[in-house]
Amino acid sequence: MISYAITDPTTLNFSTLSEDIKRFARRADMIVYRDKSSVEYATHAHLFIEETKRHSFAKVLLHTHIDIAIRLQADGIHLTSKDLHRIEFAKSKGLFVVVSTHSLYEAQLAQSLGANMITYSPIFRTPNKGEPLGTESLMRLRDSITIPIIALGGILSEEQIENCLQNGASGFASIRYFG
Repeated sequence: MISYAITDPTTLNFSTLSEDIKRFARRADMIVYRDKSSVEYATHAHLFIEETKRHSFAKVLLHTHIDIAIRLQADGIHLTSKDLHRIEFAKSKGLFVVVSTHSLYEAQLAQSLGANMITYSPIFRTPNKGEPLGTESLMRLRDSITIPIIALGGILSEEQIENCLQNGASGFASIRYFG
């Protein structure tokens, strides 16, 4: 099972970076630095990557900033569903590519363009993310693509994680579960 931590300013504070990364490392085997509003993204990404190297994450990714991921030698990039056109470029630079998807069409397109893995969301109710797709949608998706499907959205409990795995997910991603 893939356990993927998605950081945001509510779960990752750069004044307590070392402690925060240790907390993530206890439960996650992959992690992404995500901050959609920081004007210091590149500086923080550098600190984030340096700190995560002290732990045994299978993959350390940056969110949407391919140029910074290349420069800082991140393992990969997490792209939004609006960035599907950037998959091939990221892959050509040797990056592991995760793409956020919200429909069967987006998932199939991400796979056809070379994504290594997708997140599929929202599975459960989560703030400001619309109607949940439900765990049943994971099984339909699993029958349509071969790359790993990472359930995302409203995942807060072990029971929800197990439900996602039983319905075809290869793992889960969350912000609040790791916070």
